[in-house]
Amino acid sequence: MTAGRAGNILVIKLGALGDVALAMPHIARIQAAFPQDRVILLTAPEYTPLAAALPGLEVAGFPRKGFLAMTRLLRWLLAQQFSAVYDLQGSLRSRIMTLLTQAETRVGNVAGITYTHAPAPADDGAHAVEVLNRVLEAGGIAAAADEFRLPVASALQTGVDDWLQEQGLQNKPLVLMHAGSSPRWPSKRWPARYYRELAMDLAARGLQVVWLGAYSDRALNRTLATATGTDASGAFSLPELAALARRSVFAITNDSGPMHILASAGLPVFACFGPTDWRRSHAPGQASRVLTVGVSCSPCRLPVCPPQHHHACMQDMIPARVLAELEAEGHVRSEK
Repeated sequence: MTAGRAGNILVIKLGALGDVALAMPHIARIQAAFPQDRVILLTAPEYTPLAAALPGLEVAGFPRKGFLAMTRLLRWLLAQQFSAVYDLQGSLRSRIMTLLTQAETRVGNVAGITYTHAPAPADDGAHAVEVLNRVLEAGGIAAAADEFRLPVASALQTGVDDWLQEQGLQNKPLVLMHAGSSPRWPSKRWPARYYRELAMDLAARGLQVVWLGAYSDRALNRTLATATGTDASGAFSLPELAALARRSVFAITNDSGPMHILASAGLPVFACFGPTDWRRSHAPGQASRVLTVGVSCSPCRLPVCPPQHHHACMQDMIPARVLAELEAEGHVRSEK
């Protein structure tokens, strides 16, 4: 079975946050290909609010760790009687899940017994969006567009607007900054002192900085906000970040999940890349705003920079360089 026949359709995208955000247009394409069917996304519980933003999509959140959780998940997979599975994760775990569904059509990223449909092998350094498009096309579904706008419910937008009013930020020129990253990837972080220096320069030009992040970023954001700006750690759900982006001028981020969510609202996002390959994972539509410097060891794909390299991929990207990019695009006035 390929696109067009009826049944329960399973889409697997377990994480991480940035990967789920990048897959949203592809999940929407699968929905459009099966308008009369029940389409269910299997993901991690923490990403269910983001996925639920797609109208009509059912979302099943299952923990990715623990024997009991996995046992429940396998029972659930067998009970649903899926007619087709689109595995957008492509991991060993998701392959096992796909095979256990016993679905007639199983679409994934590599040829083998797991999948009935898969694209031809390729290792051409393609962006994640293109890699997922190849999976869709192998399953008979047209490719997703390069850029995607995450739907924002009116109630969520109202809630964000109320927060802005409470903070005295309504109708102010907002700059969103995300100085954090996954705790597993400290090497992705542009130095906090650089964020502080840039934020103070932008504040001097009349812009209002809002520091974004999860509760784990509170200590970092609280320190940064003492210099300038508003600490919004843990203040917004994932869909609310897109609503906040609609009220903002631009964003400065590290390579992170919030980078993709902010970009999905059409906001200009300037993102710092060093240890990871921006060509594969930049936010769609934002390639011209990637902030990177040419050092020989980048991308290293290492979560912690070896001491002998002095984190040069981030340390060498000084705030003046970022400010020049903002001036060149017309987001801030040059003071020369």
